[in-house]
This record gives sequence, structure tokens and C-alpha cells, in this order.
Amino acid sequence: MVAPSVASESPELPARRQRLSGPVLVRAALAVAGGVLTYLSFPPRPLWFLAPVGFALLAAVIFNRRARAGFGYGVLFGLGFMVPLLRWTGEFVGLIAWLPLALACALMISIGTTAMAAISRVPGWPVWAACLWVAVEALRAVFPFGGFTWGKIAFGQPEGWYLPLASVGGAPLVSFAVVLTGFGLFWLWRNWKLGVPLVVVPLLIGFAVPVGVDASAGTVTVAAIQGNVPRAGLDFNAQRRAVLDNHARRTMQLAADVAAGKVQQPDIVIWPENSSDIDPFRNADAAAVINAAADAIKAPIAVGAVVVDRGDGLPRNTVVLWEPGKGATDRYTKRKLQPFGETMPWRSFFRLFTSTVDRAGVFQPGSDPDGFVMGPAKVAIDTCYEVAFDSVVRDSVTTGATIIAIPTNNATFGFTEMTYQQLSMSRVRAVEHGRVVVVAATSGVSALVQPDGSVTRKTGLFEPGALVATVPLRSQTTLATWLGAWPEWVLTAAGLVALAYAFTRRRKDSNGAAA
Repeated sequence: MVAPSVASESPELPARRQRLSGPVLVRAALAVAGGVLTYLSFPPRPLWFLAPVGFALLAAVIFNRRARAGFGYGVLFGLGFMVPLLRWTGEFVGLIAWLPLALACALMISIGTTAMAAISRVPGWPVWAACLWVAVEALRAVFPFGGFTWGKIAFGQPEGWYLPLASVGGAPLVSFAVVLTGFGLFWLWRNWKLGVPLVVVPLLIGFAVPVGVDASAGTVTVAAIQGNVPRAGLDFNAQRRAVLDNHARRTMQLAADVAAGKVQQPDIVIWPENSSDIDPFRNADAAAVINAAADAIKAPIAVGAVVVDRGDGLPRNTVVLWEPGKGATDRYTKRKLQPFGETMPWRSFFRLFTSTVDRAGVFQPGSDPDGFVMGPAKVAIDTCYEVAFDSVVRDSVTTGATIIAIPTNNATFGFTEMTYQQLSMSRVRAVEHGRVVVVAATSGVSALVQPDGSVTRKTGLFEPGALVATVPLRSQTTLATWLGAWPEWVLTAAGLVALAYAFTRRRKDSNGAAA
């Protein structure tokens, strides 16, 4: 038999291909739109309700599709979500950091959407698909380079009805509830009797969960100092002494206001990360400036400092407890370091492509989660990037902390949305662990967050300020703190079991057809 030539191809085939390409393009557009809507649900916009709509669109394009289609649409959804969300990463270094990172996160998301498409025929699909989303977030927390959790769905919900769920099952349960609601919205179109509970139940449970705010361990008057930096950008550290002087000056101004009766006398003072990039243990002039500030305010100060270890000569991102009349009495060393900033993974490999990798630091991580005893408070310290990691914050709280401090430095990222995204993480942590969170930033936004996630005081960007308030100390252990990673493990396991069931069922169907 002679094979048909190209010229003999049926005239119906091109028309058929056009009919098929149309729906594919529509689904691709819906996938991107779903990602963009999910991005728009994140702070600084209070549009938390857009996240379920975004996931409803994702469900519409991956349900009952082949796994490879789930992968492709997942990449598009991930790019629509991550490209605008991570715009801040390229503020001063350009596309070389921003777009590859967004693509890497999108590819991680596509792993989950591939699995979601593969389990389309498993009964209860929306539940198991939401579990698989939690599994992907768990994977992104550890891989690659120690994990990058930015864009965890829970972190976009500080204004939403789902937030109280953080006190029950932490950030993973919040993410699960949001995604389940979105998939439930899609399910309404297929079967409204099953779809309604999927939409309504997570919202009602989140709305009904009580969040404690009582001062069970007393109160403390706290001051968060924002001294500001000379200028935004990667070179703000070029004027390290100016940054230190700014924070000391703003603290002394606060001391003058206290003496004049304008504000309360603080029991404890929190300075930001990098408020003293001059090592006070090696530079007597820096130590003298901090001493003067502590003596003036008459309260212990948690000072974010870069400290060079006398043993190996390598730097540590450290918070130093500085007490009036005593000087440095304790230290906390940042345990979760930022890759491609404080550290450089695979430095020798990446140096083959560019020498700029040597701009990344050689900081060494700490290992002790214990914070400080400051006046009446036991303060958990979680420095900047650490607030994004569930286990890091939990470990610091379980040392007996009655309040959480987040010293941070966002000056590198200018006026981008990064600082608002990070503040939303702090709000989730406040509810998750039932503690006041004090955010002290070099250039903003500094804030005082109550145990219910509400922000009672905050500063603007790139302006000096001091936030002073009496806040509750709390010793209760929330269910989320007690359970730790168990909700995430259980949800992840449920998703993987559904995936294994789908493969087993498909194999049985194939064997039956072959027989």
C-alpha cells in the first residue's frame, strides 16, 4: 500500500485543527488569568476573595485533562501568579533574578497541577486537588536551595475570613481552605449539590473560629524603631554608620518624648535587622553609640547587627540584646539564610557564568531558636526571611516566647510590594501562634500586629519613626503551635494517596481493556 501524500490530506483536518486550537487558546488565557487574579489577592490590595476565583479558573482548565496538559496550564497559571508577585526581586538587579525565579516557582506549581489533572477521575477531586496544592507548597519550602516559600496562598489572606484557620492548622490549613473553595466554585457548575458545601464550609469555619487576644501573661510596652536609611538600593550599606546613627538618633528622640510625657516609657525596644552593620564587638565607636541609646531610653534594645565570629572570621546576621548599664548580654543568630543574598549556593558553578555571584555573602547560620528575656517579656526573634518558614517561627515560639519580634531590612527593594507581602506573613504568624508580632524595619513598613492579625500601628516607607504601645503577652499554645507540621503532612499524604489511587485505577482499567 502506498502511503498517502501530504497533498492527499483530507481537507477536513485543517479545519478540525483550528477548532481544537481555539479551546486550547481559551484555556491558556484562563490559566494565565487565574494566576493574575491570585496575584491580585495579595497585599497591599485587600482583595483576598480573588484567590478562590483564580483557583476556580485553574480547576476549569486542568480538570479531566491529560497530565501533560495539567503541566502546561500549570506553568501558565504559575507565570501569571509569580511574575508580578516577584517583581520586587528585580528592583535593583534586573531581569536576571526576577524572571528565572518566577519561572522556577511556576515549574514547581506545574508539578502539582500535573498531579491534579492525573487524579481528575478520583471521587472527591476538589478535596484531593487542594491537598496536592499543599503538597507543592511543602515541597517549595525545602527545594531548591533550602526552599522559597514566597507566594504561599495563606500569606495573601491577612484580611480574609480564612485567617482564623491559621490558629488551628497553621498556614497550610489556610492555603488548603482557599484552594478548596476555589475548586468548589468550579464544582458548582458541575454539581451544585456537592459544590455548595465545598464553597461554604471553609468560609464558615474560618469565620467562626475564635482567636484569643487576652493578656494571659501580662502586658509589655514595646517600641519598634525605624531609623531609615540614607538611600534605597543595594548600596545602602555603603553608609553603614549613617544607618546606625539614624536608629540611635530616633531612639534618643523617643527618650526625649518619654521625658516630656508625650509617650509611654517602653519596657523593651526592637531595632531592625542591619541597624548596625558595624560590628559593635570589634568597633568601640559603634558600641558607644548603642550604649548611649540604651542608656537614654532606659530599656533593653534588640539590635540587628552583623557580627564577625572570632573563631572562623566569617559574618553572622545577629540580633544582640543590649541592656542599659550592662552592654551586650545575649545574642540570636539568624538560622534561615537567604540564598543568593546572604549565601551563594553552588558559588563555583555560577561563577562560570558571571562574577557577580561574589556579591553574595558568606554568612553562617545559627542553630539556637531561643530568643531573649526582655523586661517582662520572653521575645521570640525571627529575622526577616525567617518569617516565611513555618518550622523556624514555631521553633522560636516553643521556647516559651510570649511575644514575637521580626527585625527586618527591606531597603534593598525600594517602594515595591515586597515589604507589604512580608508584613502579611507576620500577620498570619500572629494568628497562627496567638502572639503579638512586632515588625521593626530599617526603612518600613514597621508595624505592631495583634494576636488576631490586626495591625494597630504602622509606619510609612522611607521615613523615620517609632511605634510605641502597650500590648498583651500571651502564654497559651494554639492548636497550630501544638500540632506543628502535622496538618501539612496529613494533607500532603492525602493528596499523594489520591494520586497513587488514580494510577492504580488507571492500570486496572488498562489491564481490563487489554483482556
